[in-house]
Amino acid sequence: MSPAPRNPSPHLRPLPNACEWRLALKPRNNQLACSAAGTKINFYRCIVLFVLALLMVSYPASADDVRVGDISTIVGARDNQLNGFGLVVGLAGDGDKDPVYTQQTIANMLQRYGLNVQSLVTQISSKNVAVVIVTADIPAFAKPGSRIDVQIASMGDAKSLQGGVLLQTPLLGADNKVYAVAQGPVAVGGFTVGTGGGGGASVTKNFPTVGQIIGGAIVEKEIPTTIVYNNDVELALRDPSFISAALMADAINEVFTNSALALDSTSVKVHMPEGSENDLVDFIARLEDIEMSPDVPARVIINERTGIIVATANIHISSCAVACGNITINITSTPIVSQPAPFSRGGKTVVTSQTTTEVTENKASLVPLPELPTVEQVASALNSLGVTPRDMMAIFQAMKQAGALQAELDVR
Repeated sequence: MSPAPRNPSPHLRPLPNACEWRLALKPRNNQLACSAAGTKINFYRCIVLFVLALLMVSYPASADDVRVGDISTIVGARDNQLNGFGLVVGLAGDGDKDPVYTQQTIANMLQRYGLNVQSLVTQISSKNVAVVIVTADIPAFAKPGSRIDVQIASMGDAKSLQGGVLLQTPLLGADNKVYAVAQGPVAVGGFTVGTGGGGGASVTKNFPTVGQIIGGAIVEKEIPTTIVYNNDVELALRDPSFISAALMADAINEVFTNSALALDSTSVKVHMPEGSENDLVDFIARLEDIEMSPDVPARVIINERTGIIVATANIHISSCAVACGNITINITSTPIVSQPAPFSRGGKTVVTSQTTTEVTENKASLVPLPELPTVEQVASALNSLGVTPRDMMAIFQAMKQAGALQAELDVR
């Protein structure tokens, strides 16, 4: 049995005649050859393949194109916030430590089932129960019976919600009407183990007093949504930009002629073509599927709390010189025991401290930086200085003050 053939590997090789070149493919034992000495069919076939290859190289697909639906939203099709007040039970002693509002909530729940314990509220134990706030976002066009995710957060002094079950909790909107009802076991992404107090030790991972229920709420009432006004649909950009708004309008007009108009840096109004009023879903689907290249502003974002620096590709740094020197201050306090002389009267031992302060300043030379028009050159130049992210933050701020950083600087 003959071995399996290998994948064909194209290679360009010279023929004996210097004017002839051959592109050979050897899938098996046969050879497909194209040369100046070959037949006219093979010659024309090679010319067509060569032209197609040039077109593929000359006009590559743009990797920066994004869909309109990914960078904008339909005005009117928005989420709405819901919240509720409920109880989580089954906490095995990790619940609230008998606060009044927890005891009263338990009494109110028992009264719904025909148990009147209002006169004994202060005697109700809430060690296995926690009062929680339940929040959720209900999307546009959510129909009754569909499910949404909910988040649960402890309102009292419960240690953990692990293993708890949320009792039926109505979720209200801003108009104080019930739009969904939540219930189910709480999933917690953390835990607390050990014993607290004096001499005890405990280990806590993440936040055990916050949890969620995936699909834990059932929608009971649909929120009315209107997205078409006078046969117009308005798009709202997620990142406002006059350039992106104009580019989006131009891209839409290429598909729906003279239908889009950029109103400001955020809004683009699109007039529905004639005949599409009865097929709104298809029109919006085609509208959101249009591809465009949005504007990316020149921006540097600095987060001093986490030490993270993010810069876009359009930042530009003019010619400047940078020197970065560090100053380290080391303060040491050493206890010193002073004792009186032997057989002295009235003397006593005294403990004092001796403080030593040492200041160290690293030498740094002034490094000239040429004009840096790309983010790659900026990153390479800053890395060559051998500075830390904290130093880079200070350098970016100093460059902005000096007018050398041609980008928006956002410090958080």
